Amino acid sequence: MKPKPQIPAEIEEYRDERWRREATRQVESALDAERFIEQVGFAACLTDCRRPGPSLYVAVCGRRDAMMPRNVQKDPEASLTWVLKDQIVGRGKVYYAKLARGITMFLAPRMIPYFHAIWGVRRAEEQRRLSRNARAILHVLRKEWEMSTSDLRDESGVTDRNAFARGVDELQAAMIVVPSQVFYQPKFTYIWTLGVGRFPEALGRRVSRETALREIARCFLAGAGMTIPGEMARVTGLPRPDAGRGNRALVAEGYATMSASGVYHLAASRTVPEAGFKTNGGPTTAQ
Repeated sequence: MKPKPQIPAEIEEYRDERWRREATRQVESALDAERFIEQVGFAACLTDCRRPGPSLYVAVCGRRDAMMPRNVQKDPEASLTWVLKDQIVGRGKVYYAKLARGITMFLAPRMIPYFHAIWGVRRAEEQRRLSRNARAILHVLRKEWEMSTSDLRDESGVTDRNAFARGVDELQAAMIVVPSQVFYQPKFTYIWTLGVGRFPEALGRRVSRETALREIARCFLAGAGMTIPGEMARVTGLPRPDAGRGNRALVAEGYATMSASGVYHLAASRTVPEAGFKTNGGPTTAQ
């Protein structure tokens, strides 16, 4: 068995800077978090160092070896991440939902069309691709536009909690429904709404699958510096063959190089601004 390629020290340092795994660049507020998400393009919410890719929790911790504790309720960093997540959901500036393979992820608005091109379900496809329960929930939301979990469960007729949760997860993965607010009093509940209400232009933009794969690969590689076999697929939820197609498209245009099978590097000619960051720390779109 071939040994798994390792991430070189200089690439880890590159990722420390771009994924805010540094104590001097910790995320401390909802505005910080939104800027971080815009810079990296997409990020997980509560993953730690055991899973690759940018993570809001790791950026809150500001260290490479951040590990989620067993008792998250008493951990200040996990608690702050959860609070920031709720604030980000309420502000509606970035996309948040449980996407492919159940990965809970934030998307910068510029990345929404590409993720939607891969996983989104168009209205004409709903009858064929969505389950009966998911369609029942969606039918109610299209009439009411926003509704709490309990009210939506009652109105849709999907009263079994597990069945309802699966239906909502299905609609999130199809990039149709998103949470719009979180309340804890008088009881914990999400308010659900249609994603197109918050991001009409991004979700209405048509993008080819090949373009989407290339741009998702570009976004990840810009922040990661390099990727090893299976890494991008694990971070994004893409099948490994699709992740490979996206990376090879970057090689074809000179944005990346391939040093071994499944190992891609950001091309040496690519400067920091071209990789998705301005020199003053602000985001720029790498197209």
